[in-house]
Amino acid sequence: MAASVWKRCVTAAVKVKCLSPSFSARRWLLSAAYTDTKVWEAREKDPQNLAVLATTMDRTYDRNLPVSSLTVSRFVDNISSREEVDQAEYYLYKFRHSPNCWYLRDWTIHSWIRQCLKYGAREKALHTLKNKVQYGIFPDDFTFNLFIDSYIKDGDFKSACSVVEEVMLQEAFNLPSTQILSLYALGSFLATRPQLAVSEERALGASLLICGLKQDNTVGLSAQLLGNALLGKVEMLKGIHAVFKGMPLFWSHGYLGRALAVMERVAAASGDVKLSKDTLDYINGLLQELSSTSDSDSSGEESAGEGEKKEDIVDEDDQAEQAKLPQYVSRFKELSSQLESQDKLDPASFQALVTTLAQQDLAAAEKPDLEQYKSRVQAWESENRQLIQREKEMREKAEQEKQERLAARAAAQQA
Repeated sequence: MAASVWKRCVTAAVKVKCLSPSFSARRWLLSAAYTDTKVWEAREKDPQNLAVLATTMDRTYDRNLPVSSLTVSRFVDNISSREEVDQAEYYLYKFRHSPNCWYLRDWTIHSWIRQCLKYGAREKALHTLKNKVQYGIFPDDFTFNLFIDSYIKDGDFKSACSVVEEVMLQEAFNLPSTQILSLYALGSFLATRPQLAVSEERALGASLLICGLKQDNTVGLSAQLLGNALLGKVEMLKGIHAVFKGMPLFWSHGYLGRALAVMERVAAASGDVKLSKDTLDYINGLLQELSSTSDSDSSGEESAGEGEKKEDIVDEDDQAEQAKLPQYVSRFKELSSQLESQDKLDPASFQALVTTLAQQDLAAAEKPDLEQYKSRVQAWESENRQLIQREKEMREKAEQEKQERLAARAAAQQA
């Protein structure tokens, strides 16, 4: 059954030409075993009354005292409705802005994402992820995978790419499964031919580049090529500072040159490594767009005010890079012809290639993830029990000290 579904998916993908939007049916990639909640739900329960916990936290904050990470963890773990998700968001924010902010537990972050997915509050999870500095939400790889897959399942590739962007910003493309899911989401989103703002092109370009560097194959090299080209477009339009700011990217001019270097590497390589033809078609259109923009600017059509604004954005080095555009266009045409003559252009679309990659490699990539996840959950349970025990001991100690003070006060009064 699963094999036939994959066969239909791949067959449909191969028919896609030039990043066509036709490949957008509802589907998901992770197996049922990966998304199964049994391991997570089998944890030792710690039932709590959320109203009591909320009152306790409010009183603690009112007294300018820190709330423990264990209290926040209990609140998130005991969510049972969509309304309680909103309450938990508030307390995550409060905790992040408290003296204990560095101690938000990894399992609390995992639980938060799971609860949001469970109770139809995925937009809340994405909001806290995008505003991670304000909420302290830094998921692990496994949690990222569940989140990305939930959007892929609904065919919402734009939101899936928003999660991939956060993976990129955290430089968390460590697991092959995360790389495959991310490339699939990026390829599927680009297949819809979206109209992208410059900031979106920068995010997609960085995600494609950094994730593509993890895959030494046709998919990875095509992703690197496309990523460098998108970043090169931003560099040409807005300057290098608009590219690297807030991104884990190399701060140096010449992203279009790096895109061409990828093509040169493939042309010089031996073996079966190729580049996706529709990726080259996409970049050809990108270069034509940049050339058209450059011609328009040089014709003096922009107003003086616009010219002054552009001078504020780019410096002399940026202008020197922009002057190289005709050379880049000429070199791109040469390399395209060379790759075609060497039969190093794969006729399959980039989306079809990432689909095939998922079909061939994702199942094997899941196995170590699941084993690691089970070990991680056990470690989380052990740490949680230690925190509960420590809390119990501290309460007993506080109660003992209180009784000793009361006894001393009573003795003093009798004396």
